[in-house]
Amino acid sequence: MKYYIDSNSKQSMYMQLYKQLREDIVNSVYKYGNKLPSKRLLASETLTSVITVEHAYSILCDEGYVESRERSGYYVTYRKKDFMPVGEVQESFNAAEQGYIHTDDEFPFSVFAKTMRNVISKYSDKILIKSPNSGCYELRKAIRDYLMRGKGIKVDTDQIIIGAGAEYLYGLIVQLLGREKTYAIENPSYEKIHAVYEANNVRCELLKLEKDGIATKELLKTKATVLHVTPFRSFPSNITASASKRWEYIAWACERNGIIIEDDYESEYTVLKKSEDTLFSLKPDGRVIYLNTFTKTIAPSMRVGYMVLPKDLVKVFADKLGFYSCPVPMFEQYVIAELINNGDFERHINKVRRKRRQMLKQLVDKSNRI
Repeated sequence: MKYYIDSNSKQSMYMQLYKQLREDIVNSVYKYGNKLPSKRLLASETLTSVITVEHAYSILCDEGYVESRERSGYYVTYRKKDFMPVGEVQESFNAAEQGYIHTDDEFPFSVFAKTMRNVISKYSDKILIKSPNSGCYELRKAIRDYLMRGKGIKVDTDQIIIGAGAEYLYGLIVQLLGREKTYAIENPSYEKIHAVYEANNVRCELLKLEKDGIATKELLKTKATVLHVTPFRSFPSNITASASKRWEYIAWACERNGIIIEDDYESEYTVLKKSEDTLFSLKPDGRVIYLNTFTKTIAPSMRVGYMVLPKDLVKVFADKLGFYSCPVPMFEQYVIAELINNGDFERHINKVRRKRRQMLKQLVDKSNRI
């Protein structure tokens, strides 16, 4: 084996190990059905604890790369060749989640009000100036750092564009990529996605969803070159794309020189121990435009969203659409930047995730007793 843990790295030991194992699984070093090294053997080789290895294996199980078999070990369930659905552990987890009712976990108003007061004091009359067209630097930098910490997305600030919510950004993407292309969207999907594309005179194909994402046969037959997906808990189906399916989307885009629009709404509230890998982080050198908003994590009235462009589209965007003014007031941008930078944003997310994990555990325990 060749696994190495850098004790000087800022990244935790179990995350270093998880990423190395995931890479070997995706690259077929460990093929479907292969047994992974025992926890004790891997701990001995990497000079870490069995708990560290167990944590890395647990994340791989959560994401559907492997499954744990009682008194036997961990076995690969990821299939690169045919992208079949993941194993029984992931299916059981998803089934349990189907009974999980999400509650409205509101961002604490007292924290929000305090931050607004701090922003007024800190920035004074700067909140009255016109925003740079791509959004203020402070917010784009805060988002850049947050994406690196929370989702493993490494980008420069000039790749981030601030807009007034997802629908506004959909319109910009159509103008960026062109109306002559065919766009494929999930069926069913959030109704406004289709509505915005139709309003922009874009031809759309609706691709049927199965339990782990868009059906493979649907991807193969579509003529589209732009694929709009919501990998995490697609609305209204609540379907989350499996690890295999996410790689299938990327392979689809590479084979036809296409583009994926990754709509990552609400993914912060996953109940897994680690956020699901974004398509952007799996294919950082292009093919994916990443979108997210603050309407769920802060407040529905906070009409602020952002998209992350691949590097090769940054200049294209600036040349074609750089003249558009940012529609989000500087005050709101400064407030969100402050919430991210002072840690309140992530503390709230972590609190909600802990609460939802507890609720899910109670549901699973209850179902097991029946």
